[in-house]
Amino acid sequence: MQAKKNLLIKYFQDNLGIVRFSEMLKAGFHPDSLTFLLKEGKVEKIGRGIYRLIDYFTGSHPDLVNASLQTPRGVICLLSALAFHEATNEIPGYVDIAIPRGTHANRIKYPPVRFYQFAPVAWKAGITEHDVEGNKVKVYCLAKTIADCFKFRNKIGINVARDALKVAINEKNIKPKEIMQYAKICRVDNIIKPVLEAII
Repeated sequence: MQAKKNLLIKYFQDNLGIVRFSEMLKAGFHPDSLTFLLKEGKVEKIGRGIYRLIDYFTGSHPDLVNASLQTPRGVICLLSALAFHEATNEIPGYVDIAIPRGTHANRIKYPPVRFYQFAPVAWKAGITEHDVEGNKVKVYCLAKTIADCFKFRNKIGINVARDALKVAINEKNIKPKEIMQYAKICRVDNIIKPVLEAII
């Protein structure tokens, strides 16, 4: 049994420490091996059919991968997206995830997640897919993220939004026209325009 448990631990490690039960079965592992690892406190259940190897951290964005696996319709947004694009010095305490308005938010035990409900048009706009250690992670492009940050400025802070806008224009070569395009979708064009004019 120890050999089987070790093989399962290796399987977890090869999958960033997170495994879906269905995929584990497809890979040829018996549920008993998982039961033993759960009893020994080496693995914990973090969502429906999703298990995590405890104290195992790897990769550049493990929390984004973990949160994305548990919210298929979720898109990484706001501070988490700014951090992903390296456009802020802020360190997010949560994984910020946008879901369409009226959608039920999954209960997530790990990592800590903050859900934001976006209007359907705003939710769809600017989604980009990134391959993060073999997993597909949806993140808003930087121009859309800036517009979102101004939309939710009362939650994340106007200074964070302003600073990110400066970084986007001066360091990331994002065109003001692109930012304004998303600002209109998010209905914050009147708020961003004067800030943008002061920067250019």
